[in-house]
Amino acid sequence: MGRKNLIGIVLSLTIFTGSFMLTGAAGAYFNLAAFLVVISGLTAAMLISYPVGHVKNAFAVAKNVYANGRTTAEEIVNTLLDLSVKSKVDGVLSLERSANKATSSFMKSGLCLLVDNYKEDEIRECLNAEMAFFNLRRQQSERFFLTLARTAPAFGVAGSVIGLIGLLMGINDTAVILKNIPVAFISTLYGLILSHLVFSPIAENINYSTRAELLNQKLVMEGIVAISKEQNSYKLERKLASFLSPAEREGKTETLRRITRKYVQRKRQPVELADMAGPAASGEGGLEKATEAA
Repeated sequence: MGRKNLIGIVLSLTIFTGSFMLTGAAGAYFNLAAFLVVISGLTAAMLISYPVGHVKNAFAVAKNVYANGRTTAEEIVNTLLDLSVKSKVDGVLSLERSANKATSSFMKSGLCLLVDNYKEDEIRECLNAEMAFFNLRRQQSERFFLTLARTAPAFGVAGSVIGLIGLLMGINDTAVILKNIPVAFISTLYGLILSHLVFSPIAENINYSTRAELLNQKLVMEGIVAISKEQNSYKLERKLASFLSPAEREGKTETLRRITRKYVQRKRQPVELADMAGPAASGEGGLEKATEAA
């Protein structure tokens, strides 16, 4: 999650909770019985609907979506351009070390296919299958939170019904009425807040993260395929730039030239060292011959 998002969330939630305090009865919004009705009902419905393993996985996905920073498309383009130039200068097999260092599992899979000399159709087939199953797994987690969001208000209403029943049973007792009125109203509030402020946003964020990740994976696949076809790096740069916004495309050609210069200079260094060592060796040999002649 970005820093700006975090600041916005803290400010908006502070204002949201502060608005409850303006009524002058902040303690009235905290009711244990209402909270337990909603949470216990949600938990039961969740465990009836899904196995425990899937529940753990869904919460793990939600945690990763918020905790892990997303790699931008611009960073991926720069990485692919670097790999393209490296494959031209050092050969495709040199990408094996890059595959071992890759932080993205999808990028690592693509580079392994490239190093293993898979054909274009085979690379596309393998990577498309990985993208499809990734999407299905994310959809399952998204649906889990959508189900919770849809169910939470219903248990809020259930809490209201429980409170109203208790109220009617103690119609002649003021103490009983005062005890059950908060349960009748606050449980509905809890259900709505959990639904629209917790579960629905989590589901939407998982959906957004999945779409963004699939776009990045598509970008990686096109770059890997282009490298396998030994496509010209400048053509690859034009192709990958189509995935970027107009503002992000600026400077990509200069980035490619900088990457190219880096590998060309690295390639020249051993040659220059060898050239320097050659005359030195011949000079030493000449000196030895002159010494022997003397």
